[in-house]
Amino acid sequence: MKYYFAPLEGITRYVYRNAFEKTFGGIDKYFAPFISPTKDSPLTPRNRMELESENNSSLNLVPQILCNNPEVFIDAASRLIDMGYKEINLNAGCHSATVTSKKKGAGLLEDLYNLERLLDSIVNFGLASGLKISVKTRLGRFDQDEFFKVLEIYNEFPLSELIIHPRIEKDFYKGDVRIDFFKYALEESKNPIVYNGDLFKKDDIRKISQLAENSPAFNDALMLGRGLLINPYLLFRQDGDGKIDQLFFKFHKEIYEGYKEIMSPDKNVLYHMKELWTYWARNIEGCDKEIKSIMKSKRYEEYDIGLNNIKAKLMA
Repeated sequence: MKYYFAPLEGITRYVYRNAFEKTFGGIDKYFAPFISPTKDSPLTPRNRMELESENNSSLNLVPQILCNNPEVFIDAASRLIDMGYKEINLNAGCHSATVTSKKKGAGLLEDLYNLERLLDSIVNFGLASGLKISVKTRLGRFDQDEFFKVLEIYNEFPLSELIIHPRIEKDFYKGDVRIDFFKYALEESKNPIVYNGDLFKKDDIRKISQLAENSPAFNDALMLGRGLLINPYLLFRQDGDGKIDQLFFKFHKEIYEGYKEIMSPDKNVLYHMKELWTYWARNIEGCDKEIKSIMKSKRYEEYDIGLNNIKAKLMA
């Protein structure tokens, strides 16, 4: 089984990716948080910093593009090819209202004519330039039955992978995944299928693996996101036990020091660390007071006190 790390905007940046790979490993592909190119700005300086090879040298990294315009996509993709990338992922799954209202992300699934037009251009560009085009998608925007037409369109094109999160846009991350539609994709897809969604425990991974193992379309790959953010031990330990030990604090240090090297002042670094703690806190029991102090901290000294108190409590 291959394991992919899902892109999460503002969180799985290169500092986090490198720290995870150095501490835990076990990831076959990392997907970078999406870039949103425009006609006048195919890649921003921040995009380049996030994707430069020297910042991702130990990773198998796939950039992701959020776009509904073929010419803009191809311009950005050409620059990514120049940076050495061999695969680019199209984001057809982002559920943010500011994205979908512009018919990007999951909003692409509302306008199937434009989706088909976009795929026709970018897949042909990929074939001509030796670039793999993969897609990360939801089932639809408003209704799960949209997926029947959506999959028909994907089947028209030779995608390197179709990564399916079996929810619709308005689900956000609420409710159960619509697993019957993933089963339908396993039966009907002409492209290699990867599963994404609600993989929080070893048992979740086992169930999806068993469900898909006999399908010729299954690419023997799972994409995990929030599950790994909450419990970085999920793939590292055979039983997936998330109990905190010294390895977590080594991981934390790699991220914390990494952000200190590229950001200032304190509040910018702490903003990113606190965002991670909103996930880590779900895996830590008995430290509510200490975590609250971390979330209220405004300077490194305050943050460090909270961190040391958590460490002392968990390592006692």
